[in-house]
Amino acid sequence: MSFDRFFRLASIPALLVCALVQFAAAAQAASISLLRDPDVEHGLSRLAAPVLRAAGLNANRVRILLVNDSSFNAFVLDSRTIFVNYGLILKVTSPEMLQAVLAHEAAHITNGHLSRRMQNLRSANSAAGLGLALAALAAAAGGGDAAAGIAIGTQGSAFRSFLAHTRAEESSADRSAAEYLNRAGISPQGLVDLHRAFAGQEVLSAGTQDPYTRSHPLSRDRIRAAQAYLAAHGDKGQTSAEAQYWFARVRGKLSAFTRAPKWTLRRVREEQFKDVRLMREAAAYHRQNSLQKALKAINGALAARPSDPFYHELKGQILIENRQWSAALAAYGKAVSLAPKDPLILTGYGRAQLAAGQPKAALKSMERARAIDFRNTVLLRDMSLAYAKTGQNGMAALVTAERYALQGRLNDAGIHAKRAVAQLPAGSPAARRATDVLVAYEQAQKRKRRK
Repeated sequence: MSFDRFFRLASIPALLVCALVQFAAAAQAASISLLRDPDVEHGLSRLAAPVLRAAGLNANRVRILLVNDSSFNAFVLDSRTIFVNYGLILKVTSPEMLQAVLAHEAAHITNGHLSRRMQNLRSANSAAGLGLALAALAAAAGGGDAAAGIAIGTQGSAFRSFLAHTRAEESSADRSAAEYLNRAGISPQGLVDLHRAFAGQEVLSAGTQDPYTRSHPLSRDRIRAAQAYLAAHGDKGQTSAEAQYWFARVRGKLSAFTRAPKWTLRRVREEQFKDVRLMREAAAYHRQNSLQKALKAINGALAARPSDPFYHELKGQILIENRQWSAALAAYGKAVSLAPKDPLILTGYGRAQLAAGQPKAALKSMERARAIDFRNTVLLRDMSLAYAKTGQNGMAALVTAERYALQGRLNDAGIHAKRAVAQLPAGSPAARRATDVLVAYEQAQKRKRRK
């Protein structure tokens, strides 16, 4: 499991076209810290697949990414990614509740809310002088984030007008989510349970909140609406053993890496799935620097599921973080043979190859990973080392510049983009990529000087 941070407008073309974005002020507020783990992301995709298919979306094209935030929240930024805070996953108590979250966010995509929100924000911007970056962030985040973002520099009438639109969209997304769940054979009771859990997370009691300064309907209203849907359409859901397993595995991996190891080891016996229990023990012992206990536990999990690429990947992580380079390379190699298109497993394999003194082989693995997942800034960090070790300093500067750009650190990106442009062959694809970053940096500098 690794930590990654990227700017919410995380592509070089987006940096170029957003001429109104004031990066120095907005980058930190606009960045997201992710928890990247192939096992967790695979488990979330398994849980999301029936919901996405019921929503008419391609389950192979919509990614579920985990945000390193303990609060109770989920959101969408585009039509291909759903972001879920790890805190939400640890707080919900059933796979149906988590699938209700995913169904709600899928509804924002299928109901066209993203494009309509941008149009509503443009109207609010004209009326109240909202900055594009703050508006985009407020639309994406929802809840308190929306209120905080829009409240900066806006007039009350434009603010309330925007929130009226978002409240209507949230109600619409709830109705669609209930339909998707029933269509997928998942109990919509999970939506009712979710709203009850969310009600306990509200900062102020419902009686003291102004319903006209909220981006979401009041939780009691959402509970009533979900119960009314159940009464009218019935519950077509059936318990899924697969969903129960992957829900336990996702939560088990998350809790093992985000909670104290002693907490995990005290409670791990409650785990109903043996391999998940052993995986949690392995992570806890690894965090306690008990290598032999960690390896015994992960080998036990592999004995139960020998063809599981994600348990081989975890073994590789344990070994590489204990400087067991050859053994780590073997573990990651097995993981890649079982999941050759998983970008995070390929990233780990490349890191193991680099640590084992194979920078050319590492670059091949990393380039395969980046072709699948361009936003992984941890991967770009490793790629810069591999390029440097193979004497490709211009490419090392380029991927470093791109890494900083994706993190919203345009000043640092500009420094490395200049180095890349000076060293790469003029007119080459790599030089053009460096020029894109350099142009984004120069535009940001011009906006600063005009202030």
